[in-house]
Amino acid sequence: MSKAKQYAAEGVITFLIGLALWRFTGDVDVPVVTLTKAGVVLMVVGGVLSANGLWHAARGRT
Repeated sequence: MSKAKQYAAEGVITFLIGLALWRFTGDVDVPVVTLTKAGVVLMVVGGVLSANGLWHAARGRT
């Protein structure tokens, strides 16, 4: 698997996990972190990874 596909796949999976956390854990009480905020962070990281994968694909890097 090329780096571009790997980054894009990791980004999409990370984004979807973050979306699930943000959407469905609003009423879960965890002592250390708020799961909805962790979900937002994961969505941002997933978006950056996906953009990095698209960048690598557009530049033709392997």
